Amino acid sequence: MIKLYRNMEQPHSWTAYVPEAGWVVFPATENGWEKRRPAHGLDPLHLREAPLSLAANTGLTKTAHTRTYSKVA
Repeated sequence: MIKLYRNMEQPHSWTAYVPEAGWVVFPATENGWEKRRPAHGLDPLHLREAPLSLAANTGLTKTAHTRTYSKVA
């Protein structure tokens, strides 16, 4: 599951952890997810987790992986 963060050092960008790709940063603009790039040198003191819905206009939620579970009989 993708986790979204706001980085206090980069107020106009989102930071996300993607299990298959690692840490990425992308602009907090419409379709910003398409411009994502690897994130380097992140300081955990400046990261604050945020709901994925806050980045809805960036295109992130269209690609976010959600777990689905089958009902067990």
